[in-house]
Amino acid sequence: MLVPSSAPPTLRQRRLGAELRKLRERAGLSTTGAAGLLGVNQSRISNIESGRYAVGPERVRVMAHNYACVDDRLIGSLAAMTGGRTRGWWEEYRELLPASLLDLAELEHHATSLRVASVVHLPGLLQTPAHARAIFSEVVPKLAAYEIEYRVSHRIKRQSILYGDRPTPVTVVLHEAALRMGFGGRDIAREQLKHLNEMGESDHVSVVVIPFGGGAFPGSGQPIVYVSASVPQLDTVQLDTDHGQEFLDAEAQLGKYRSVLDRMEGCALTPDKSRDLIHGVTREL
Repeated sequence: MLVPSSAPPTLRQRRLGAELRKLRERAGLSTTGAAGLLGVNQSRISNIESGRYAVGPERVRVMAHNYACVDDRLIGSLAAMTGGRTRGWWEEYRELLPASLLDLAELEHHATSLRVASVVHLPGLLQTPAHARAIFSEVVPKLAAYEIEYRVSHRIKRQSILYGDRPTPVTVVLHEAALRMGFGGRDIAREQLKHLNEMGESDHVSVVVIPFGGGAFPGSGQPIVYVSASVPQLDTVQLDTDHGQEFLDAEAQLGKYRSVLDRMEGCALTPDKSRDLIHGVTREL
């Protein structure tokens, strides 16, 4: 069943369409040829591939069969991405926050694991409300008070994936600089670092730190979030930029950032030594 959507497609819907397009192109089929096999017109295939039409799991399986795909895990994962816009908690923020922030929350919600790397900022998933509020207060152009509160609320709700019966495993690589920025003043910074260490003691959260004096390391630019899906082909990299979120999913890009994160982790202290360093910085505040 195909259902037209009046709202712009989410990142997840666009990704499903893009992956179906990749399968079609690998099969050497045009949109016209694919439409003929499916018994629809060519514009319907274009709408599916752009994410403008929600497509059901059985239709995805039929399309994958038409495209001679034999990867059952990939087909199952694509089928699981169907059903239109996910009615997650983030939908309440639509038209209140940039769509890319909602896309990030949806990505995290469906992730099987996350790898995060940051040099200056602590990751949003491990921020306290006070720390997040201090960060958003420095955004340029300046946000109104209510806009700050929307963003803080959204950031804290994203952290729900770290709790419950099946929390999402997260590995965080930080530079010591991020521990010493002191956003919001000493009291807020102290509570933030205590929270960071408490979370790092969880079985599903690993926090490691690259210390000052550790030498050169890759990934010294914008924060990196590597979102693992049920199959590696559907992984996504999210980068923070001054202009908003950027999402990457090309095979070469995924390989590059896996390598960057591997090398950054290799430069970091062990989790135990990282906790000792965080405790030391906390005591200095």
